[in-house]
Order: sequence, then C-alpha cells, then structure tokens
Amino acid sequence: MDELQTLRHSASHVMAQAVKRLYPNTKLAIGPAIADGFYYDMDSDVVFTPETLELIEAEMKKIIKENLKIERFELSRGEALELVKDEPYKVELINDLPEDAEISFYKQGEFTDLCAGPHLSHTGRLKANAIKLMNVTGAYWRGDSKNKMLQRIYGAAFANKEDLAAHLERIEEAKKHDHRKLGKELGLFLLRDEGPGFPFFLPNGMLLKNELLNYWRELHYAAGYKEISTPIMLNKDLWLRSGHWENYRENMYTTVIDENEFSIKPMNCPGGMLVYLSEPHSYRELPLRVAELGIVHRHELSGTLHGLMRVRVFTQDDAHIFMTDEQIISEIKGVISLIDSIYSKFGFKYHIELSTMPEHHIGDEALWEVATEKLRVALVEAGKEYVINEGDGAFYGPKIDFHLEDSLGRTWQCGTIQLDYQMPQRFELEYVGADGEKHRPVMIHRTALGSVERFIGILTEHYAGAFPLWLAPRQVAVLPITDRVADYADSVCAKLKAAGLRAEVDTRSEKIGYKIREAQLQKIPYMLVVGDKEAEAGNVSVRTYSGGDLGVSPVDEVVAQLAEEAKTRK
Repeated sequence: MDELQTLRHSASHVMAQAVKRLYPNTKLAIGPAIADGFYYDMDSDVVFTPETLELIEAEMKKIIKENLKIERFELSRGEALELVKDEPYKVELINDLPEDAEISFYKQGEFTDLCAGPHLSHTGRLKANAIKLMNVTGAYWRGDSKNKMLQRIYGAAFANKEDLAAHLERIEEAKKHDHRKLGKELGLFLLRDEGPGFPFFLPNGMLLKNELLNYWRELHYAAGYKEISTPIMLNKDLWLRSGHWENYRENMYTTVIDENEFSIKPMNCPGGMLVYLSEPHSYRELPLRVAELGIVHRHELSGTLHGLMRVRVFTQDDAHIFMTDEQIISEIKGVISLIDSIYSKFGFKYHIELSTMPEHHIGDEALWEVATEKLRVALVEAGKEYVINEGDGAFYGPKIDFHLEDSLGRTWQCGTIQLDYQMPQRFELEYVGADGEKHRPVMIHRTALGSVERFIGILTEHYAGAFPLWLAPRQVAVLPITDRVADYADSVCAKLKAAGLRAEVDTRSEKIGYKIREAQLQKIPYMLVVGDKEAEAGNVSVRTYSGGDLGVSPVDEVVAQLAEEAKTRK
C-alpha cells in the first residue's frame, strides 16, 4: 500500500472513532481506502445526514489534534472474538478467516479496530484541513441484497489542503458535466421510477445514438465484419451449455414459457455460437468477423444504478471473430487498431490492462496460459504498453481491457478483447481445414464502445454536452432578426437540410440576443444569423458555440463548409 493509501486508510479509522464517540451504539463493518479517499460501512439507528457529517468531521479534527499513537497488535482467534463480541460484523469477518490466519488489530486512544493495516504512526500525521466527508449512501453488507442495508460514509483525504481543494474543484466541474443533468437539459434521455435502470431515449438522444452507430457500422464494414442480430431471449439449456447459468446466474433475468425456463440474454455470445453452427465452414472463410449491436439485460443492484453509466439494459457493440490458431495474433492486433481509431476520433487517451484467469473459471488451465501469452505477444507487437490485472479475466478467457480518459481526467473501462478457447469446445464449433479434416476454431469476443448507452454518457460528460457537429442532435440554428426575413431564413434552412444537415429556424418573436443565448444553452454548434443585409446579399452571419462570431459569408459557401465538416466527422 502506498503512502497516500496508508493515509486514507488511517483516515477511515479516525472517522470510525469519531462516529463511535458521538454515536456509541453504531456497529462497524468495513472501512477501506479507495481512490481519492475512503469509506466506512456502518449499522446505526442514527440516520446520517449532511448535518451529521459536519459533526463527525469536527470530531475527526479533534482526534487528529490529539495526535494519538496508532499501535498494531495480534490476538488468537478466541481472544479476538472476545474483544469484538459486541461488533457482529467484525465477529463474522473473523469467523470467515482461515484457521491459520494472522488476526491483527490497530489501537488509537480508546478506539480499537480489526485491521490488516498498514497505518500511520500517529493520528496527527493526518492534516485536518486535507480531509472532507463527502456524502452517505446505502450499501448492502458484503454487497449482497439478501443482507442488511448499511450506511456508507464517503470521505476524501489528501496529503495537503491544496490537493484537497483541487479535488473538490474537479468535483464541482464534474457536476457541470453530469450527463444526467445535461441529458435532461438537452432532451437526450429520460430516467423514470417506472423503469429503474431502463433509460428512455428521446428524439435528440436517438439522433445522437444513431449517428454514433452509423459511424460504428461504417468502420466495421470497412474492416470486414458482417452484422447479425440474435434473439433477446433463449432457453436455459443454451445458458447451461455456455456456462453462464453456473457463473453468471445472479445477473440474469429469467422467465418460464410453456413450462420451460428461459433467460433474457445478458451477453450476445451464445447466440453468436448458434449462428456459427447454422452452416458448415471452411478454413477459406476464416477469420470470420461477425458483429452484433445486441440489446442485453443484466440485473444490477438498485444502489449501483447511475444514469447511463450503470443500467440494466444496454446495447453492446459485440463482435465475435472465429479464426485458426495461426490467425490469433494478427486478429487481436486488428481489433486493437480498430479500437484505437475510435478512441482517437473522440480525443480520448487510454491505458490498457491484461486481465488473467479468475478464481472461478471454466476450461483447461494450460489453455488459459496459452491464451494469455497470445494476448501479451499481440500487445507487444502492436507497440502497446500495458499492466497486468491479476485474476480479472472473464470466466471463459483472459482479456485486454481499454480504460479511456475523459476531459476531466477520469477513466472508464469500455473496450475489451477476450480470447476464448472454451466456448468453441462447449459448442463443438468446427471448420474444414486445408487437409480436408475437421478442426476447432478459436474465437475472440470484443467490444469497442462497450455499452453504447454508457459510451453516450461518457461522451456527454467529455464534451459537457457540446458535441462535435457530426454528433450534435441539432447542428445548425437559423436565427432571423426580424419577421421580414422569415422567407429567406426558411430558404437557408432548406439548403442546409438538402446538404444533409440537421437545421431549424427559430421563428419566435424574440430579440436576436435572446435567440442566440437560447441556442447557446442548447449547445448548438452553429448559429446562422440573418437580417435584411444578409437576405439582400445572399449571406449569413456565422456564430459558433465555442468560437463566437466568425463574420459574414455567402450562404452557399457556409453550407458547403458545414456539410464537409459533418461528412468527415471532424
């Protein structure tokens, strides 16, 4: 654990100590360090509110000022259970430890907590002005909805007040970029209590989504992919065969039809297997690249739902590539190149993780080692740097994950490349080789955008709703200064539409300044202002959302420029 993580872990103990001082009957669960801070899950009759957090934070500052020594000690299992007998969550944690596990505690003043550490030497090494309690959420004990809902207090902790101030400033900036707020203001999507985790896309949102998917289809057609669509619901036998029923059942929605169990698909791959099986294949067809914009459903806990970022239904831009063993590395490199071109289009930087075999997996471990090495070699040959993410592969194969960075410096896992020897075996996939014999293909599962809905949420926050021209739902607003030029404004709009641009005329009897401000609020990329002089000369006065007034130009010239900008997706 690095120094900052140690500091944050110590801050979580100081917070727990402050809570126990103020509300002694509170029962403590766990309190780890996390990115930017820490949290602690607690079971309390007291409902923690913003006012409560202020009291807790004030008590934390007292504990820091007291400069209490933080001391580690170990106990036998029996002694440990006796010490925490009034803390049921700690008792459960100890009972779940292996018999030979070391059981350690940390003590500061009157407060003692079960913990593996490490911690700072004294509470005074924390900076009172570099800690801030942020908010409270609900959290099921151990993440299981069958367990009790606890209260989770989040805090931020940094080495100095300047870093905390910068963090809080980033949070405020992020609020301005919040896709849920922008989605409502720009008419992109709805989130309703009648369908938690099931977003409604509005007309502007569908324009944006369809433009994104048009771009996706063009890239994939050029890269040699064939598009398919598979059923949204398939029977239990299929999911047993694929391994999902055993390894992913808790995330699947099921139903019964004609006394047989079915599941709404959480992933597209089993359906893709059936498409491959529908006809015989030759080595001459391989690699066979099959893409699907498949709608999938996954059961997410209500407390984890977040706008478009975490939903229960989404469109996955899936593809499955069936190939020979000799084609694996070149195909992986091709997918890496495709994903790189997409992220570059939107100005995203990214880093790569190579995720290895998880504890719960299917198949021969020797094949896992072969698959992991193939991914590693492809990354090296593609000239990509990466880090190892131990044990985080899919249950059927190791994977490469792409974590993109947005304009606020936040990272999001989107694209993935999963190398799979297991599914072709389970589904007995075959192709006829050059020798006339039957062989088993290897396959890649991959996404570039990941969840299309989530990617739209990321784009919305990345651009703060000010999308580039080609993506913007409303591309051009024609703003007549007076009613006298209404016909000319209509003719300008008609030319824009004829060139394939999404344009509207603001016909309201409002002052031009008001119309410009309204178009700015809607983050429309271009505003074409027309008055008597412009109508007489066949011109328009061009304004942009980002760059202000660009001056007067002939209407045909402006239409051609904007059409070219949209067509080339600048």
